[in-house]
Amino acid sequence: MASVNLLGWSYRYVGPPDLRALVRPEAEGRSIHSVADFNDWASSLAAVELAEPFTFVIDSAGVLRLAPRRSEHVVCAGGGPVLGAGEMSFREESGQWVVAEVSNQSTGYCPDIPSWPAVAKALDAAGIEHPTGFTHEVVFRRCPSCSQLNIVREEDFVCVFCDEDLPREWNVDWAGR
Repeated sequence: MASVNLLGWSYRYVGPPDLRALVRPEAEGRSIHSVADFNDWASSLAAVELAEPFTFVIDSAGVLRLAPRRSEHVVCAGGGPVLGAGEMSFREESGQWVVAEVSNQSTGYCPDIPSWPAVAKALDAAGIEHPTGFTHEVVFRRCPSCSQLNIVREEDFVCVFCDEDLPREWNVDWAGR
């Protein structure tokens, strides 16, 4: 269930159990506390990797963790709850790395759009410039009728599986589902 803490909402993993089984301490995303941390991490990557978006989470301590794009968010987070999750890409600007694009696209955690402040706070703490909000927002809802997870497109709050109306409020991890 999503819960509120001092840094914002936290989200539990709601994806497939077989992906949770991939969690290993050595596979967690790289914690980025500073520009130096990011530069050290980025220097170990090939140019082709830097050109792609990365999987990211904001862990429960409010720290940005990064992993290659094809990494699972639950693995990046070490299986724990997150304050935010999605994909993030970077570009070099005046000799520094900045966030070029960032989304909340994570079907494992399904963070709501108001998770942005936690993302911004983690990037600010690391000294990484970023946009003022998600550059691509994903709206997740769980259908109360069939329990399927939906991505709402173009404000069409209708379940793609059973055609029932979806709630306007985030409900992906509601109790008793």
